[in-house]
Amino acid sequence: MKVARYNYAHQLGTDIEPLVADLRAMLVGGRYELTAEVKQFEAELAQFLGARFVRGVNTGTDALVVALRALGIGPGDEVITQANTFNATVGAITLVGAEPVLVDVDPETFLIDKKQLSNAIGPRTRALMPVHLYGKPTPMAEIVALAEAHGLFVIEDAAQAIGARIEGQSVATFGHFGCFSFHPSKNLSAAGDGGAVVARNAELDEALRRQRELGQVGQNNHVVVGFNTKLDALQARILSWKLPHLERWNEHRRKAAGWYRERLAGLPLSFQARAEEETHVYHLFQVRTRERDALLAHLRARDIDVVIRYPTPIHLQPAFAAKGWKEGQFPVAEQLARELLCLPIRPDIGIDEIGYVADCVCEFFGKTARG
Repeated sequence: MKVARYNYAHQLGTDIEPLVADLRAMLVGGRYELTAEVKQFEAELAQFLGARFVRGVNTGTDALVVALRALGIGPGDEVITQANTFNATVGAITLVGAEPVLVDVDPETFLIDKKQLSNAIGPRTRALMPVHLYGKPTPMAEIVALAEAHGLFVIEDAAQAIGARIEGQSVATFGHFGCFSFHPSKNLSAAGDGGAVVARNAELDEALRRQRELGQVGQNNHVVVGFNTKLDALQARILSWKLPHLERWNEHRRKAAGWYRERLAGLPLSFQARAEEETHVYHLFQVRTRERDALLAHLRARDIDVVIRYPTPIHLQPAFAAKGWKEGQFPVAEQLARELLCLPIRPDIGIDEIGYVADCVCEFFGKTARG
């Protein structure tokens, strides 16, 4: 049996002719930028999140960059984030001229270690950037309180966690800004790329809008130096088509994760820790084992599309060699990079597929799958 990581067609549904007709009309009519379709999606996403202010942008990376710029963060400033995140988090901080400060992560949750976060705050710190990694929400109350105590901004990197909640409140609505990605791999995906930024209040939303639209206030009146990073109308229409199904898709991901946990129980591997107050959306389902590389080869040989996220931690990437980070500096992040493996999880994955994956994992360990 072949078990795939992605099934892009599933998110479009079986009857896409109304969507195709809309896209055709938009193409013929020249409706491409900042149209009614974009405003509609922004309003729908705001309602879904329980937020007031949402702006679509070109990518998840751009979302982080314009959020930082809207807060005036740049050269001479430090932004603290975690050592096991994707390149875009640290890249965005670097692109605005600020200095990324990394802290290690909790070995059970794989999220930022809050004690180390507190210890990393210094006189140049301007913002904290926690990452809701793999679809698991970072507990935000303590981080927000810490930021308020030190007069810092909070930018949530929620690229992997749309729909995740903490005690019913959506991620990306706790900080000054929250950032999403609509890359094709994400739980809510565009047909290409896209992103969005949630703002805490109207003042921040306007600062964000200026950064998104070349610093303009009115046509050709540029009051700040900004970017040109708008979510295009075609992608907005596609995202509006998919958004009503997101809760159901995320719920299926949670069920699939539960099936995996049940069937792999008792094996010499572990999972990302869960908390009662959270709603995890399982963008990725990670298993942790010291035999990761051998298990990876075993599963790929059986036509299972497994992948490593991320094999080289950010502080050891060549792009950031000038930062002076060294091997061994963030031991938990390095250990997770050696031991984590993503099993296939999709909003349409079947229990038969999960059963096959579980059987193959158990075969590797010389065991029999439960259930």
